Amino acid sequence: MLKIGLVVVAVVAVIVVAVTNGVSTVINENTPSEESANIRMASCNASIGPWSAGGEEKGRGDAERLTQEQLTTVANIISIGRQRGLPPLAWQIAIQAGMTESGLRSLDYGDRDSLGIFQMRPSMGWGTPEEVKNPDYAIRKFYDVLLKLPNWEDQRPGDSAQDVERSAFPDRYHRWEAMAAFLIGKEGDVSDPAGCGEGAGGYLLASNAAGSAIEFMKEQLGEPYLWGGNGPDQWDCSGILVKAFGKAGVKIPRVANDQYMAGGAFLPVRDAKAGDLIFWATNPANPVTVHHVAMYLGNDEYIHAPQTGDVVKISKINWEYHELMPLAVRPGV
Repeated sequence: MLKIGLVVVAVVAVIVVAVTNGVSTVINENTPSEESANIRMASCNASIGPWSAGGEEKGRGDAERLTQEQLTTVANIISIGRQRGLPPLAWQIAIQAGMTESGLRSLDYGDRDSLGIFQMRPSMGWGTPEEVKNPDYAIRKFYDVLLKLPNWEDQRPGDSAQDVERSAFPDRYHRWEAMAAFLIGKEGDVSDPAGCGEGAGGYLLASNAAGSAIEFMKEQLGEPYLWGGNGPDQWDCSGILVKAFGKAGVKIPRVANDQYMAGGAFLPVRDAKAGDLIFWATNPANPVTVHHVAMYLGNDEYIHAPQTGDVVKISKINWEYHELMPLAVRPGV
């Protein structure tokens, strides 16, 4: 049992706890109510958008620097993806991988025997040198390998690109996330690449807000921690989140434990999606003792302003840590 203020809530397998005017209500996903249906609809790939809310400007800037050769490669990636009935997320992964590996060009050189758009190695079974340098073959082969990954649709696109490419530098694929999302919107004529939807129910606000809030948080990476810091270049753990969600038009309380108790809808922390808030407390059974808050990014990662002497950064979560609160909060719901 978990005490939230004066309300005692049993944490079961799949629940959402909505907070409205200070009253906590538990919605079991097995209940066929309109409210629970709307909350389930809020699940989308918030880590890649929706870009009209946050990443479009950066994505457009990167895309405008592409040459005609690079744009032709993008068009081929999208066209082949469409032919195969693949969702925009697959196109995004391929664009990020191609931009990282070759600058979206079909190169006839590379590290060791790496060749083509995705720097595929004939010696590793990707195909003959002539095949991997052929854009049509390379794109189809990339999709073939991607589709064999068990979780490519459930993680950040750069992580899926890494799972295909198996690079020694796994984080570099994230660099082109905004550009790739912008391109599948512009060149692929997809208005909602993240799949979050528009106007499909009030509960979608949390997901739409997440895209903008995540983008703001990433822009602050490397900024120093300052207790009580509200920016623009020094932050504490809760202050940065107030500004991040404020950019998305969502108001949340200023202090970490208030953000937990009155910041939005609750859900089991293990079910957190990108953009949800996660918390740590000296006594997880008592929300008053919450002392730290962060934004979950997915793939066991979160972004936060940690402590004095540190900077805004991305960290790996320890799900077994004894101070981790059992519930996450989805702002805007």
